[in-house]
Formats: sequence, C-alpha cells, structure tokens
Amino acid sequence: MDEPLTVLLPVAAVWLAAGVVADGLPRLDRARALRRRTGWLSALVLTGLALTATVLAVGLQSAGATALDRAAAGLTIAAAPALVVAVCTVRRVRWLRAGAGAFAAAPDTPAPHGLRAAAAHPLIGLPLQVTALAALGTVLPAAGVDLFAGPAVTGPAITVAVLGVIAIGVRHALRHNRLAERALPPAATASARAGRPLHV
Repeated sequence: MDEPLTVLLPVAAVWLAAGVVADGLPRLDRARALRRRTGWLSALVLTGLALTATVLAVGLQSAGATALDRAAAGLTIAAAPALVVAVCTVRRVRWLRAGAGAFAAAPDTPAPHGLRAAAAHPLIGLPLQVTALAALGTVLPAAGVDLFAGPAVTGPAITVAVLGVIAIGVRHALRHNRLAERALPPAATASARAGRPLHV
C-alpha cells in the first residue's frame, strides 16, 4: 500500500462514518437512541477534525516530499468543509445531544419532531458528507485512480461532484422542512398551509 494512502484512508474512513451516522439521526424515533447516536457522532467528528488538522499541520510545515507532505497536499480540498464542520456542526450536535438528554430519562420516550427536525438540519449532515466526499476524493489519486489527470475527465468529474453536493443539500433541506412542519402545532400547520399558493 502506498504511504500517502495509509495516511489518508483513516481520515476518509472517519469522515465517511460520521456522514453515515449523521444521515441516520432523523430516522431515530427514541430520545435515548438519539442521544447515544449523537455521542457517537461527536466522537467521530472530533476524531476527524483532529486527524485532518494533524495531517495538514505536519505535512504543510515541512518542505519535503514525505508521505505526510503528499497526503496534506491532497487533503487541502477537505479543509474548507472541515472548517464548516468545526464552526457550525460541532455546536449543533452538542445542542442536539443536550436536547435529547432532556427526554432520555425513560428508555422508550419518543423523540419529539422538533428534535428530529434539528437532527435533519442541513448544517449537520451536509458539511459532514461534503467533507467525506472531499476526503474520498483525496484517496482516489493516492490509490492510483486520478480523476483529474486529463482535461477530458476533469470537467465531468467536477460537474458530478458539484451536482452531488447540490443533491445532498436539497435532500437535507426537504427532510428538515418536513420534520419541522410536523413539529408545529396543528393550528400553525393549517395556517401555514393556507398561506401558501395553490398548486394544481
């Protein structure tokens, strides 16, 4: 196995696991399960941030051509979404875990729709999954599959990546809106629907 690949694989695996866990949060209908899963997500996110920061800091400080240097050069594309995770997602996951903890005294306490809507917020799942995609994008060249090697492949690869990010964002937004509407009182839901334009 190539040396940069041994550095990048754990980073990508942690971010991918965090994206999968975050995607499943809104489907949890018990407060205790939601609290436990947000604990796992917090651990994965903090591990991913620590690994990413370590590789970038060590690799970019040295001027050599070691495995860490090459891994850090590839991992720079994941730095921006990882920064969004550090600024936005970490705080929201903490709020979500605290909110689930308030309802988790009994094992079968249902998770309120408001908590599930908060779990589906795009600023939780989207930055994590974009970071996972960026980290996977650094693993492929290290494994010998360079999608950006030729100009005929670079354009379609970037287009597919951008469309994938947009699709993920739209999916999170729709799911968040659906759960947030369920969390509203019946009167507020009826008035919100009455205020919308009619669709035939």
